[in-house]
Amino acid sequence: METEAFNGLYLSKEIRKSIKEMGFREPTEIQEKCIPLILEGKDIIGHAQTGTGKTAAFGIPLMELLDPANKKAQAIVVCPTRELANQVSEELGRLAKYIPELKVLSVYGGLSVDSQISALKTGAQIIVGTPGRIIDHLERQTMQTDDIGIVVLDEADEMLNMGFREAIEEILGTIPLGRQTLLFSATMPKPILRLTEQYQKDPVLVKVVQEELTVPQVKQYYFEVKDNAKPEALKRLIDAENIKSALVFCNAKKEVDKLVIKLRSRGYPADALHGDIKQKKREQRMDMFKNEEIGILIATDVAARGIDVDNIEVVFNYDLPQELETYVHRIGRTARAGRPGLAYSFVSRKELGKLNAITKITNTDIIKRELPSNKDIEKIKEGRIADDIRMQIRRGHLDKYDDFVSGIADDTINYRQIAAALAKIILRNEK
Repeated sequence: METEAFNGLYLSKEIRKSIKEMGFREPTEIQEKCIPLILEGKDIIGHAQTGTGKTAAFGIPLMELLDPANKKAQAIVVCPTRELANQVSEELGRLAKYIPELKVLSVYGGLSVDSQISALKTGAQIIVGTPGRIIDHLERQTMQTDDIGIVVLDEADEMLNMGFREAIEEILGTIPLGRQTLLFSATMPKPILRLTEQYQKDPVLVKVVQEELTVPQVKQYYFEVKDNAKPEALKRLIDAENIKSALVFCNAKKEVDKLVIKLRSRGYPADALHGDIKQKKREQRMDMFKNEEIGILIATDVAARGIDVDNIEVVFNYDLPQELETYVHRIGRTARAGRPGLAYSFVSRKELGKLNAITKITNTDIIKRELPSNKDIEKIKEGRIADDIRMQIRRGHLDKYDDFVSGIADDTINYRQIAAALAKIILRNEK
């Protein structure tokens, strides 16, 4: 396959196209160090936290090394939890998007064993699963390991903490000895070192020291929301909290454009910022956002790198970022000039594992909240209007308006009726 450079790493055009769509512009430290070594066939000990880009660090070379024409399993990725297995499987699937013959299959508890058996018969080059379910398939002889040449142990320390050592050893014992073994772990306790001594050949240690990532001035909350309910969730929060300045992050340019259209159709002052928009227009929109002519700016991470605005009330993670450090860079934009910030994240049930990883990496609490209902929003708006009316009465200077109301009042219409009618008009316009 024809290759191109990815910051010095030469990859096939298919992989380059996938990683560009996923928003990668340059490799993270662990990707830069691991990918060449894995492509050379070396065993790896990756000492790195969740969120450093380690899935792509082993996923990208898997795409290059595996034979799409061979339908048998050639690589297996072992994860401690179904949530992580699902995340890894999805990311590998995105990497393999332009290699249609290359299939990724998830095997973990909670999914139908029969459907997994059927999928295994059809063929998949990469198996991603939890130790228990992998053992189950090995015992049923529904998973063949003869052609597996690469094994990845992801979050190995977590697997050992959960008591999976025997299961890991059993899995490794079924895979041909000539395999390449890649182990990734956030910590390096003695049991991990013993595992590497026993099952790896002259492994290369790749250590990524991660700086502490915290945003202490930002209050962080999350809402459990299904993907198709995100636009409505965003609208409700903007209305309920009367948000005037928000930065909304999406992972894909198409999602940015779709969301702008949905918000504008409902009268919200929204605009887009992403890589397909010409630089001059991006600069114009940034100036408009700073000057509060645009209230809601919807952006991708790459396009938003230069954003430095002091008056952002809230940052929305409409989509959780691919890399967990990106979460910190995003939400830090709402705590500027010594002001406290606010960050809201929309999280699907399958993303709760990623959310937990973010709380660990940032050493902060991200508190769950419930979305306001439509009735809640109506009451909130009524309260705001009532407060505004009280404030106008306290300020006085209402003679001109009193004359207007007097002109309407007569024997059949009293002031209370006029006030009720005006309230109806105001509240109706707020909907």
